Amino acid sequence: MSDIFLGLGANGENQSLALSRANRHGLVAGATGTGKTVTLQGLAESFSADGVPVFVADVKGDLSGIAMPGSPTFKHADKLEGRAKELGMDDYGYSDNPVIFWDLYGKQGHPIRTTITEMGPLLLARLLDLNDTQEGVLQIVFRYADDNGLLLLDFGDLQSLLQWANENAKELSGAGYGNVSKQSVGAIQRQLLSFESQGADYFFGEPALEIDDFLKKDENGRGYVNVLAADQLMRSPKLYATFLLWLLAELFESLPEVGDPEKPTLVFFFDEAHLLFDDAPKALQDKIEQVVRLIRSKGVGVYFVTQNPIDIPEEVAGQLGNRVQHALRAFTKRDQRAIKAAAETFRINPDLDVEEAITELKVGEALVSTLDEEGAPTIVQRTLIKPPRSRLGPVTAKERAIIQSVSPFDGKYDNIVDRESAEEVLAQKAADAVETAKEVEEKGEKEVAKRSRKSTSIWEKAISRGAKVAAGGVAGVAASTILGKKSRANPVASGITSAAGSLATDLAGPIAGRFVRNLIGGLMR
Repeated sequence: MSDIFLGLGANGENQSLALSRANRHGLVAGATGTGKTVTLQGLAESFSADGVPVFVADVKGDLSGIAMPGSPTFKHADKLEGRAKELGMDDYGYSDNPVIFWDLYGKQGHPIRTTITEMGPLLLARLLDLNDTQEGVLQIVFRYADDNGLLLLDFGDLQSLLQWANENAKELSGAGYGNVSKQSVGAIQRQLLSFESQGADYFFGEPALEIDDFLKKDENGRGYVNVLAADQLMRSPKLYATFLLWLLAELFESLPEVGDPEKPTLVFFFDEAHLLFDDAPKALQDKIEQVVRLIRSKGVGVYFVTQNPIDIPEEVAGQLGNRVQHALRAFTKRDQRAIKAAAETFRINPDLDVEEAITELKVGEALVSTLDEEGAPTIVQRTLIKPPRSRLGPVTAKERAIIQSVSPFDGKYDNIVDRESAEEVLAQKAADAVETAKEVEEKGEKEVAKRSRKSTSIWEKAISRGAKVAAGGVAGVAASTILGKKSRANPVASGITSAAGSLATDLAGPIAGRFVRNLIGGLMR
């Protein structure tokens, strides 16, 4: 059975993480400065070397160094090499890793985007910190968009539809959608403006991320390490948490069931994990726990990285089979509770006082317990953690630019595509209404009623294009879209939009928007 070497236990035995159990999730915890980031970096490069793609958020900016080999001229190189020798790592040497840089803001990596429709009303309500009444209005707006073929792609689309809903509240109520109050619409619009000022609008639009792009390997069979630049993103912690939760839900939706594979499909490191649960309503926490529990069978391992293990709710912590606990400090009563809680989660080692050891661990030491071949937790061992082979510290701007230039996705996501969606449709309707009113005044209502409508609906456009394509082909594309199996990339981005592709993409908004909303939004609607 293949495994990842973690370090040398105090009992003289190697401590390892079985690849076949890596999808059973994990926890890397410890106080600031105790070595969590180095442990995370070593794990990520080992997974990559074994052909497992990795996603990791680079909160402080120093994880980007995983793209470059370490150096014997590094000021702490003697300590790294000495640790490797102490652990018996005869093959230790410096090496780089295949890395793809991502950034929601598009400054330090490829931009990551999704559409408003794909995000869904639940996660948007969480992102915007809406109350129940305001979330209800958001649900109405989404339902109306679904029913009327209006694509909600970016903040502009949502703002336009909210404004339309505000001006046509009676029409919505009369059609059975429910009451829409001006106060609720105004509150949502203010929150949207606030988040736009923080740069959240960069996240919404097209071309949208194809989730399979996180699952790539290089020509040598090594899994790509997808590094999300999160230093700026951390200034908007709710956006950071909502984005990562959305990403987990998208992975769950997109990936097939594989049970317990020989090695994971993807390993997902969630740094500053407490942000996911801070102020989250109980219903949302339940869904987070459900996603973490179920995504295991998709071959995805989720590893929470946090300072304090009690930041993770018990329902989620119970799913984390592989644990690396660095030192905790007993400065406060909360710290003392955390130490006691952490000690109680490990399988007892009669030769180790775990509660005492947690406060005594040195930098680069940790208490380690992983799942064995039978899926049972191993006895906790005090462990010297292995040194990484890649650089400890950030890449330079020049190095990042070079890595970006040879990325397999160079040019794929970098340019925004703004196609016709709700904002343009509603603006055209308003213009048509003004022009029609003038015609009625000049020619009379009966004469104007004889002509065809001024603007074609999105449904009519889709049908018109589809008429030029064989019915079977169109049905196949549309069906695969509705089932969530069609690529999420916008075909306009490459300048090659077939009639079938256009039809499926247009219909994906109103149809897939309702039935294939991302997992959490769908469950909570």
